[in-house]
Amino acid sequence: MKKILILATALLTFQSMEVFAQKKTAAKPAKTVVATTPAPTPKKADLSTNYSELLRVGDSVVTVAEFDYVYKKNNNSDSLYVKQNLDEYINLFTKFKMKVLDAYSAGLDTTNSFKKELESYRKQLAQPYLTEKKVSEQLVKEAYERMKFEINASHILIMVTPDAAPSDTLAKFKKIQDIRKKAMAGAYFEDLAKQYSEDPSAQQNSGALGYFTALGMVYPFEQAAYSTPVGKISNIVRTRFGYHILKVNDKRPNQGQVKVAHIMAKFQAGQSKADSTAAIQKIDEISKKLAKGESFETLAQQFSDDQGTKDKGGELPMFGAGQMIQKFEDVSFAIKKVGDISKPFQTQYGFHIVKLLDRKSLEPFAELETSIKDKVSRDSRSELNQTVLIARLRKENQVVENLPNLKRGTSDIDTSLISQKYKVGVSPMDAITVLTIKGKNYTAGNFKTFLVGNQSAHKSSDLQYLISLHYKDFVNQTLLDFEEKNLESKYQDFRMLMREYREGILLFSRMDNKVWSKAVEDTTGLRSYFNNNVNKYKWDTRVKATIYNVKDTATLSKVKQMLAMKSFPVAEPTFKAVVYAKNEVKQDPAAKSTLQALGDFLRRDKNLSVEVVAYADKAEKKKTDIKRAETVKDSLVKYGASPAQITTRLAAKTELNTASPADNQKVIFNMKSSSPKALERVLNTNAPLTVQVTDGAFQKGENKLLDGLTWKAGTQTITQGERTMYVIIHGIEQPRNKTLDECRGTAISDFQTYLEADWLKSLAAKYPVKINKAVMDSIIKK
Repeated sequence: MKKILILATALLTFQSMEVFAQKKTAAKPAKTVVATTPAPTPKKADLSTNYSELLRVGDSVVTVAEFDYVYKKNNNSDSLYVKQNLDEYINLFTKFKMKVLDAYSAGLDTTNSFKKELESYRKQLAQPYLTEKKVSEQLVKEAYERMKFEINASHILIMVTPDAAPSDTLAKFKKIQDIRKKAMAGAYFEDLAKQYSEDPSAQQNSGALGYFTALGMVYPFEQAAYSTPVGKISNIVRTRFGYHILKVNDKRPNQGQVKVAHIMAKFQAGQSKADSTAAIQKIDEISKKLAKGESFETLAQQFSDDQGTKDKGGELPMFGAGQMIQKFEDVSFAIKKVGDISKPFQTQYGFHIVKLLDRKSLEPFAELETSIKDKVSRDSRSELNQTVLIARLRKENQVVENLPNLKRGTSDIDTSLISQKYKVGVSPMDAITVLTIKGKNYTAGNFKTFLVGNQSAHKSSDLQYLISLHYKDFVNQTLLDFEEKNLESKYQDFRMLMREYREGILLFSRMDNKVWSKAVEDTTGLRSYFNNNVNKYKWDTRVKATIYNVKDTATLSKVKQMLAMKSFPVAEPTFKAVVYAKNEVKQDPAAKSTLQALGDFLRRDKNLSVEVVAYADKAEKKKTDIKRAETVKDSLVKYGASPAQITTRLAAKTELNTASPADNQKVIFNMKSSSPKALERVLNTNAPLTVQVTDGAFQKGENKLLDGLTWKAGTQTITQGERTMYVIIHGIEQPRNKTLDECRGTAISDFQTYLEADWLKSLAAKYPVKINKAVMDSIIKK
């Protein structure tokens, strides 16, 4: 949670941090700077290169450029540089600066936690600067244009790893080349796929992939699919899986997405004929029930064999082409009208019936842009972005690769690198330069250190080729690291953004220990503040009432019967039985832990009560069960329970386990509750809306039903539509001051405001503010 809040505060700069500091406890509305718009409307000034001193907080100098940067981020209107706006903003800004300076003074910027958190955010913030924006935009638009169509294709795969040696790669390439020649000569593509393809599914589907759309396949494969005409064979394409050729069978407009629910009778290949018959009979019987109008959702919950969806009425997430098995997709998309139900059909998983819940066409680009960007950044096409980025950075940073030195400097590397057990040794060649980036040299020793941490990235068995692959990775990674480390000096926006995050984290930490956490942890200070301001916290006249919103008169009768019982069994909480050795009444550590938890639970919820049932086997000493009951009750009282919450009884003979004497050496707990909410849970076990209970003390305006009733002790019954409201008014409470427990959240929030104001007084004395009036006047547009 803290990280998310810091991210938000840093992005919105100091003004939003001040706002957030108040929002954290939801005590008061946030402060805002209200801009007035005089005539004529002034335009935004460009002060980004003005490094004159605008103001000084303590010894910290704020330039016009720094102030202008944060001021513009928080004021988007044209009426920026008018005196009223600037005065209000300077007030907020100087408070912010004083708090940050106090954080520095406390050494919060030197802690490991601060450094670790800031570095984590730095890596996130650096990402947009380590990507090619134009390439990304082009890829996003290309993906959307392709998403307008769905491709049906078949393929043949010859597997080869990305880091295979050139000789192995060549052999695989010749193999796929020969297969393509046969396909081009007229051989059936499906037969070739079954004969040659190394895709394990080819034996069953003859290479058929069904329909898919953009972002559904790795990028090079997608490229080939969308650039090959229908009915034609693609050129050879290389992906991380190996070499492919594709045959494009069809291209159609995007069908959009559907949301369906299904009921499945499970049956798979290899099961017996009897199982098949049972599955068919089951799905047919369900189909008949649906035809008679029975609920699809209920039948799915009762009978579907898909354990992942049955509890949700068979509902599946919305899907498009290529996301489900072909037969299931075909049937789902063939249903025309929302609410219609398919006939039973079979897939490799069994027999299904599908109900169409929703259908939507491809959304406009504006709605999908963010989602596509996210997918593109994680898709294999992001490699293209990095390729362009690396090419640009190589030019900008004058990269020089010294391959002769690389060969000399790595001559001592042995085959342990192939087995991924390489360790850095000591060599006189370690100091020679193998790479230079903008005049900075990187040595063979640097490369070898890189190898130790990255040797599992490639698995080629050709040592020299493996070294060359790792060297390429080393160059790219070193270049990216170099760029990232120099972002502050290269980009002003990044430099200012890092300042915001640094100061945002410091502000949060200092506010936390001076205001937020202090207000919670300083219970004596909170009590003193509350006692001094007790008249701020008052209740108006309140009615104590319980409202039972019941579905029918039969349920109301049941409610009244249960209320007459005063308390009733509850399913939760549950506590394990306390188990004893023969003739033993002393509690072991496990028993003590259970009793401590139960005692604490009873202490915190006075509506709860417990029946302690003590057992003793007939072979045990007399009165063992009585002693067990007594010691358990004493322990519960010791751990905070009230004696009035505990009843004890001895287990009847009919409750004893005659087959297992050891099972009779125990004490069990039957929980009861007098809480209306517990009654609600009991009655709603099978039907969630049977009863809804509202219980508490209410002022005028807090409950519409009670506002319309006469406030006097007793019961009232009101009908609202099909529901019945049974209202019990327990009494009327006259106006009074609230206790601290009754307004703790509000009191803590007010105490935080008090602590912050007091802290700011001391900061104002410690860090005096001096404004350069001449410079300030120069930026004001009167």
